Amino acid sequence: MKLKTLALLTLSHLLTGAVGVALGIYMLPILIAPPAPQASEITALSPQALYTAEFTKDLQDSDAFHWGEGKVFIGRDVVSFIGELAPGPDYKLYLSPEFVETEAAFEQLKPQMKQVGEIKTFENFMVALPSGTDPAQYNAVIVWCETFGEFITAAAYQ
Repeated sequence: MKLKTLALLTLSHLLTGAVGVALGIYMLPILIAPPAPQASEITALSPQALYTAEFTKDLQDSDAFHWGEGKVFIGRDVVSFIGELAPGPDYKLYLSPEFVETEAAFEQLKPQMKQVGEIKTFENFMVALPSGTDPAQYNAVIVWCETFGEFITAAAYQ
């Protein structure tokens, strides 16, 4: 077998493997996601919300693979969301004293933020607030991919 043919076969197999791994990382969270809460469940809670906010796709560090769009309801005991998030692994919900829309700003302010919990669905979610968490002490809600250090979306609510 010629060296050139061997090199092309090796390269093609490595590239195919890399694409497979990348697709697996992207698709696995979608495949194992639990059922999302129904919009009716969230709208039933919405009158109890202390604050509301909007996730939009046009934030500085949001892009085709990292975005959120929809309405967020912040209550005394739960943060709920009607809309869509770009699928991905290891999403965390944070409350922040300031609105941020970049990874650098998030990393800088992270010690002052409160990690609320995990987001396991990409259409609608409800995340219970840890006991003793007062949403009035914060001004923004942020979705962050912990594993890859990626900013997904954020919204100011006060």
